[in-house]
Amino acid sequence: MLDIRAIRERPDFFRAELAKVGYASAELDALLAADGARRALIHEVERRRAERSRGSREIGRLADPAERHRAVAEMKRGGEDLARLEQELAAAEAGFVARLLEVPNLPHPAAPVGRDESDNVVVRTVGAEQRFETAPRPHWEIGPELGVLDFERGVKISGSRFYVLRGAGARLQRALIAWMIDLHVEQHGYVEVYPPAMVKRECLVGTGNLPKFADNLYRDAEEDYWFVPTAEVPVTNLYRDEILDGASLPIRHVAYTPCFRREKMSAGRDVRGIKRGHQFDKVEMVKFVHPDGSDAELDSLLDDAEDVCRRLGLRHRVVEMCTGDLSFTAARKFDVEVFAAGCGEWLEVSSCSNFRDFQARRANIRFRPRGGAKPEFVHTLNGSGLALPRVMIAVLENYQNADGSVTVPEALRPYLRTDVIRRA
Repeated sequence: MLDIRAIRERPDFFRAELAKVGYASAELDALLAADGARRALIHEVERRRAERSRGSREIGRLADPAERHRAVAEMKRGGEDLARLEQELAAAEAGFVARLLEVPNLPHPAAPVGRDESDNVVVRTVGAEQRFETAPRPHWEIGPELGVLDFERGVKISGSRFYVLRGAGARLQRALIAWMIDLHVEQHGYVEVYPPAMVKRECLVGTGNLPKFADNLYRDAEEDYWFVPTAEVPVTNLYRDEILDGASLPIRHVAYTPCFRREKMSAGRDVRGIKRGHQFDKVEMVKFVHPDGSDAELDSLLDDAEDVCRRLGLRHRVVEMCTGDLSFTAARKFDVEVFAAGCGEWLEVSSCSNFRDFQARRANIRFRPRGGAKPEFVHTLNGSGLALPRVMIAVLENYQNADGSVTVPEALRPYLRTDVIRRA
């Protein structure tokens, strides 16, 4: 959420910056108009309340019963008018907040300006193109032949876009999760948490998923619990409505959760394999940092995500999102993509974002600087470290052998307790 006071003071600046992320000038004008109407009502309600207080005191001093009766009747009429104005103010406040929650984050000054994903910038590519004895095959052929992927039974029990991992496939998934968490804790300095996979509505408002992306989320309508689309949601909300000790920053957490999203795929696109699904697993890194250090923390966050790729021996690239392709919440964002040889595609396995104080304002997460100064909003960051099942795809396709087996990456062998996955 943006600071409405800053928008009032520099509307032209915000109009120009928000235009870079596709937010219409007319929408900003409507927001400012709603803010003006709300503030006018606040002023009028406060004035009427002050009048009522003065009237109450004056009635107490009236000796004439007739005058006292007239004053009481007048105060009653004033009270009815005040009640009506208070209802108008509540509606105006709700309308203003709804509009403010729909305003995207400002782009970071360093974010490249562009219209859409075609203007994204490939920052670097790491690793040479692989060579295979035979043409590499996609995971939707490798997995079923090895008996580690069962598409038919996944569809039978849950419908399209679901699958079952079996045997070494299930162990590979579990090994990847455990190894990635251990890496981030032992080598990168994160503290592990295991949060709930269902959250309250206000948690999703805090991270920027609601109200804008309600159609992409799953929820339990009776209890109004929402299934998490990413561990970013519960982990960020660990400190909602808190004032942190500035000396405790930065706080770095890593968490594994299942994730649930409504994937709205185009007809004929990504229809094969496990690239897109309504349920998937992910290891997520979340940071709460001092505003002065958030740019450096984004660099280290990105390096932590890349380190997973490096240690798995996966060819990958880093792509910076232009302003026109930034997410609703991110001020600056880098995607990490691995190359899957069988699909012949670059697959996104992490998005590393600096939200600056956008989420912290929505979730009211502040810190108190040294010396007892006034609390300030923290900066929040997050990035996948990494997301499954696309890492699974990359391992199966890039480590496939001509005999149909898959070599296990060296980093995973202590977890999987085998060097090669063969047909059981």
